[in-house]
Amino acid sequence: MRYLTLLASLMCMALSVSAAKADRRVAFVVGNGNYKNVAQLPNPPIDAKAMAATLRNVGFEVIEGSNLSRDQMTEKLLDFGRKAQGSDIALFYYAGHGIAVSGTNYLLPVDADIKSEMDVKLGAAINIDLTLEQTMGDAKVKLVFLDACRDNPFAAKIKSNAATRSVNVQSGLAEMKSGEGTLIAFATGPGQTALDGQEGNNSPFTRALIDNITKPGVEIQQAMTSVRAQVNEETRKGQLPWGHTNLTGTVYLNQAPTTQVANAAPTATGIVPVASGSSDGVELEYWRSVKESNKPEELNAYLSAYPNGQFKALALARIAAIKSGPSTATRTLNAGVDPATFTDEATQLTEDQIGLDKTGRRDVQRRLTGLGFDIKPTGVFGEETRAVLKRWQAARGYPSSGYLNKNQHKALLSEIVAAPATASDGSQKAPRRAASAPSGSAPAPAPQRSNPGDAAGAAFVGGVVGGMMGGMFRR
Repeated sequence: MRYLTLLASLMCMALSVSAAKADRRVAFVVGNGNYKNVAQLPNPPIDAKAMAATLRNVGFEVIEGSNLSRDQMTEKLLDFGRKAQGSDIALFYYAGHGIAVSGTNYLLPVDADIKSEMDVKLGAAINIDLTLEQTMGDAKVKLVFLDACRDNPFAAKIKSNAATRSVNVQSGLAEMKSGEGTLIAFATGPGQTALDGQEGNNSPFTRALIDNITKPGVEIQQAMTSVRAQVNEETRKGQLPWGHTNLTGTVYLNQAPTTQVANAAPTATGIVPVASGSSDGVELEYWRSVKESNKPEELNAYLSAYPNGQFKALALARIAAIKSGPSTATRTLNAGVDPATFTDEATQLTEDQIGLDKTGRRDVQRRLTGLGFDIKPTGVFGEETRAVLKRWQAARGYPSSGYLNKNQHKALLSEIVAAPATASDGSQKAPRRAASAPSGSAPAPAPQRSNPGDAAGAAFVGGVVGGMMGGMFRR
């Protein structure tokens, strides 16, 4: 009986872990910019596409659309409502024109032609409150992101046509309160307008969301603090995102692997409790996500989250290296390199054009190891080699694709030749000097046994040791 009880307990634990990993996530992501009756917004469709890709990467089923008419938006919302029913996390993202009339917020389809308050209330626009209630009301966790606070040309039209009575039309969106298990975030404060960003790029708010909300092991409310700071800094304090939350626990969009088991059983609200005893794993995952970054702000985010973390010294050293620019050694290595090496992207095709056979690929791996970018000389360019190539390219200022082109290959060959104590540098001369040292005939065989092959092997071992030391510093 005792064994049956133990077996039942283990089965329950396994089912709980599976449930946590298989939580149902559904997102509505729409960007409207191609308006027919007012000036167009170039960036919302770009924002929506980037956000949809970000959410898919962390397990969301995304109902996505761009430049939707009233009927098309209704169709997408009905689909979202069906799929979000009973979901663990439902997320609503909209970029485009929005308007607040008499304290109620509305989203505007691209075919909206609004001249009066009556047009808004009779269906030309989409009531946000009713939409959220109907589509995601019974989801366990509800996240709402509204990048819809642009300076709206419809507001002036409505005001100019309100001849008979006063109508309250705000330039931005009105304040909204969140129900239990809900987080609502606006691109800027109530009644204020947000920046659309440079044409062809993401808006400041959307860019900050993409940068922060899916970082491994970062809780959503902590992520939103980083979003506000990033937008405020980027806009030189011209825009400060605003939000309201009624979350009753912690929510992770990209939960670190070590916290999933600790948080296996979701609460009744679908919000996982704070993990205990797994902070080391979360910190390691966080560090891995930023350690190769060339952005000081990402490394500073790690230091803010873990001021006394185990990788603090490495983070500070990398920040200092980024701020001081390439080292003297790197500048020396880059001297004489074809300028095109710093701009031409390498691909599988350009690498194939080099014509590397297995011996050539093994030589590349050995040369990388000799420079401190440790990799086993297998002669096969798998994921590990691609990652090492990216690190080498980033360190030299070349486009980091993980593939080689002829210029990069040439630069690597010249770089390793210039470096001392490597397998391809002076391996013939050193043995000859060693062979000439002994006198007499008896010792002669010994130098022959340590001739070119041994010298090259010793140099290669030295390169491996150098690579291991370099790897220690990277880790």
